[in-house]
Amino acid sequence: MKLIDNQANIQAIRTISSLFKTASMEIDELLSAMINTAREMVAAKNASMLLVQDDKTKKLQYYQASGENMGQLKDIEIPPGVGIAGTVSKTGKAIVSNDAQNDPRWYKKVSEEVHDQVESIACFPLLLDKRVIGVVQFFDKQDGAGYSEKDVEILERFANMIPMFFQASKSRQVLGQEFDRLKEKYMRRYMIVGESQAIKKCITLAERLADSKASVLINGESGTGKELFAHLIHDKGPRQTKPFVSVSCGALPASILERELFGHEKGAFTSADSGKIGLFEAAHTGTLFLDEVGEMPPDMQVKLLRVIQEESFIRLGGTETIKVDVRIITATNRDLEQMVREGTFRQDLYYRINVIDIKLPPLRDRKEDIPDLVAYFIKKHSPHRRRTDGNEGPATKKIGKGLLSHLMGYSWPGNIRELENTMERAIVLTDGDELTPEAFPFDSQDSPIEVNVGASLKDANDAFRHTFITNTLKSTGGNRTKAAKILNVQRSYLSRLIKELEID
Repeated sequence: MKLIDNQANIQAIRTISSLFKTASMEIDELLSAMINTAREMVAAKNASMLLVQDDKTKKLQYYQASGENMGQLKDIEIPPGVGIAGTVSKTGKAIVSNDAQNDPRWYKKVSEEVHDQVESIACFPLLLDKRVIGVVQFFDKQDGAGYSEKDVEILERFANMIPMFFQASKSRQVLGQEFDRLKEKYMRRYMIVGESQAIKKCITLAERLADSKASVLINGESGTGKELFAHLIHDKGPRQTKPFVSVSCGALPASILERELFGHEKGAFTSADSGKIGLFEAAHTGTLFLDEVGEMPPDMQVKLLRVIQEESFIRLGGTETIKVDVRIITATNRDLEQMVREGTFRQDLYYRINVIDIKLPPLRDRKEDIPDLVAYFIKKHSPHRRRTDGNEGPATKKIGKGLLSHLMGYSWPGNIRELENTMERAIVLTDGDELTPEAFPFDSQDSPIEVNVGASLKDANDAFRHTFITNTLKSTGGNRTKAAKILNVQRSYLSRLIKELEID
């Protein structure tokens, strides 16, 4: 099974799990809700499901259809191999056609019955024990565009799950356990590991404010898990079954960021061959996570402030005002208060996004969580292969003597992201069954800072700062600007410390 590794597919798992736990729903209601959920996620206009009614003739008959179409379609039968649906039923392979009217496989009788001109169609087989029991198909995107690879991946995921409802409709408990297993597997990437008081305090605060729509600003160094906490807030609140959309404000130029956030109309700029909805529209009724908000250009800060205040915007090149209901969660590793004082970040925007502030601790301030994190990353990154006992499963490495103290003695300037990358590399490169300190070749200066009793407090403080700044500079390849951002100080102040402490 292909791993779900994007937001939309994880949202699909979350939504279906929620639907299934509605105990009062019958199988027909669940299937209808499931198909409509899939249709809404890709912004398709209509959808329908056909089932094989006779194992001998293999004819398809409409079982469900969105809107008022069912009454017009219920008496239509489609023989195997006829039309796109019949071809999918016969071959067991999906068909996506973004020019249905000119596709020789299109069965025009359906369009004539519903008096609707279909432009694009995505049709998928419903397979149960390798046997086609029907098809599910989605018609036309609301924005007029064809079905993208991302759309197809989402719809295929739903199509693969629909037969499970038929197979286990008499055993809701079995199906519920399967969805719980899938949810645990695919949501594992959003697990927050740690029992330290520092991280527990942040988790408690995030869970308390989940039910509110108040804007949240998550502060923390790079690699501390800011997006994990954004997901936690979303998943614990009433919007958990709605979209979670994220964007890095520092990864895109201002012009492209504006298009991504607000969308554009056809012809808005030279390459705008078609219209496109923005991330605010995509996140409607859900959550929009703006990472690295401190990197947002000043002109975009003005536009973001207006959307937050008015809860509406106009697409690039458009004239229509679009209303949205979106919860805003932002994150930054920069000192926004200092940026406000320097005039590089708008004060009014800062107050809008900083209704509630969560400050995530760096890993060096929660080193008691390192043993749990190490165990988690070993399990996560162990290759799935045949173990020495003959069974299939992850061949996990053991934690060798002295490893934990070795890892806890390092400052981890890259925080949890650095720890995970280091663990993954060690797991891949270690031949034996045990991870030892030798697999983590930190320099001697990266070891615990030792100061002999009898040294003055100033000497001890200088020794700490010398080692800590040196390690941070090494992690950035000597780049002082990046190091200053990690240390949360001005670059000029860092340069002064480097000179003062005689750091090479």
